[in-house]
Amino acid sequence: MKKRKKVLATLLTVTTCMAALAGCGKSPAQSETDTDGQVTADGTEAAQTGAQASDGEEITIDFWHHYSAQSPENETLMNVLIPKFEEENPGIKVNAVSHEWADLHQKILISAQSDTLPDVARLDAAWIPEFEAMGILTPLDAQMSDFTEVSGNLLESAMSTAQIGGHYYGLALNTNTKILFYNAKAFEEAGLNAPQTMDEFVETVRQLSGTNSNGQQVWGYNEPALSGWNLCPFIWSMGGAITNEEETKASGYINSPETVKAVEMLAEFSQEDAMTGFHSGDIPMTDGFGTGRYMMILEGPWKIAEMEGAYPDFAYGTTEMPAGEGGSVSVLGGEDIAMFDGAQKEAAWAFMKFMTGAFAQEEMAKCGQIPVNRTALESDTVRQADYAPFLEAIKTAKSRPTVSCWSEMDSELSVAVTDVMNGEKTAQEAMDELAVKFDEMLAGQ
Repeated sequence: MKKRKKVLATLLTVTTCMAALAGCGKSPAQSETDTDGQVTADGTEAAQTGAQASDGEEITIDFWHHYSAQSPENETLMNVLIPKFEEENPGIKVNAVSHEWADLHQKILISAQSDTLPDVARLDAAWIPEFEAMGILTPLDAQMSDFTEVSGNLLESAMSTAQIGGHYYGLALNTNTKILFYNAKAFEEAGLNAPQTMDEFVETVRQLSGTNSNGQQVWGYNEPALSGWNLCPFIWSMGGAITNEEETKASGYINSPETVKAVEMLAEFSQEDAMTGFHSGDIPMTDGFGTGRYMMILEGPWKIAEMEGAYPDFAYGTTEMPAGEGGSVSVLGGEDIAMFDGAQKEAAWAFMKFMTGAFAQEEMAKCGQIPVNRTALESDTVRQADYAPFLEAIKTAKSRPTVSCWSEMDSELSVAVTDVMNGEKTAQEAMDELAVKFDEMLAGQ
């Protein structure tokens, strides 16, 4: 508890900052656990939960999440998944409470101070390091005897978002990443193919920037912000890094020649009027892409639905992040499901296993959530989904640093790169200064 007291006051002061850094979810298959320890649909033996109270009374676990109250995901949760879980786990009830994304983050901070946390919550993956530093999350691998078996059914890349200091503080619940969307008509008219390499991407951005037939300025590439969510795919794909693998040092990584080159490339695009979107007053991404003003964007699976709703007749193609010296590496997003200290652990763990099991994952996949369960990923539901083009990119996507100071680091990164974009500093100067700041932050965790 000393750890919690030490960092809670500081974390409460950055709640508003975190809310601004979002970077950025019907076959009647048997679920993975039931109280009789019988064999499940995927052939594994389900352990007894042992969650029912000894006096026969029901146990109720609180599950906080940020599925929108009117969303298909929430309807599936309330009308399909929770009833199924409660049927298979007699004696356990689930009280699910929906919050807005930013509201959930702040409510957890406040509830930690008053010891009124829920048993389980669906958390933005970027929150896990922060809450671990507060000492309010359960190290699942240390306390759940079947953790290795359960986590082994989930994507390793997605599970990395919950790993801190050698322990896992959550299970991956759903995942996402970003791929390149491009204007199919403009590419065809220019005789261009979708860029597969970073060199091809650079040439394409420059070739498609300029003035269109209506006399309007068009940009080869749009980037709506300069945070880690936006920059990491370029840094990683070009062979750069934010920190070392241990996430203890930034010097030599954030200011490496490869990272500096990635920042320089984007700055040159901006100075050449080949990239825009991050300035106040710029055309919003969906509108700019749908009206032919932005030729390429790097975005997540939600953009498919946005384009279908706003510009249903617009023809576009998709391809993975162009590969550089580091390969094709996009940024990993998504949510984890975590257990709080003080939870009714057996019942909470049973629910977490159910939510990451094949049945629940496929049901949520029908709502547009990209599953992390390996069995669900092989289902026809997923293979035929609109987000199928993202599945390959997820295999090589990486998580942003899982450190408790990431929100402050992310903010400083955005400021430093903005200085480069504005011509106030060279990329090397800005990254050298940033390396010193990052080292201090990492040392102070």
